[in-house]
Amino acid sequence: MYLGILFLHILAATIWTGGHIVLATTVLPRALKAADPRILLDFESGFEKVGMPALLIQVASGIWMAHERVPQWGLWLSPPDATTALVTAKLALLATTIALALDARLRIIPSLSPQTLPAMARRVRAVTVLSMVFVAVGVSFRGGLLV
Repeated sequence: MYLGILFLHILAATIWTGGHIVLATTVLPRALKAADPRILLDFESGFEKVGMPALLIQVASGIWMAHERVPQWGLWLSPPDATTALVTAKLALLATTIALALDARLRIIPSLSPQTLPAMARRVRAVTVLSMVFVAVGVSFRGGLLV
């Protein structure tokens, strides 16, 4: 069962991270150059249909796998070893990602305009970098520390 959950987790990470890389490297520069938030919003509306379920799958499968590896929840916040430290790192990355996403969703997107587009761009770039660090930390479970 662990391998099946791991497969779903990696597939969801591929969707989430890949989508954000496309957003940050192709869609966002076009939107900024044209000063047109609609370009960004059009991508986001399509990506949300697969990106948000992918993120939810990542969270659920990640919690399940973390509990399999470190069954004592209390250790997740005070890691005694490398494996638990990686779980803690993933939780910190998740919390930061959620904070950025909520900030964007509640403060910036409702009034997105050419003037607020740079603020949105900073959040998109930050979430993209965080998603790539998520992948690096995930790989570290198997291949040693990358970060």
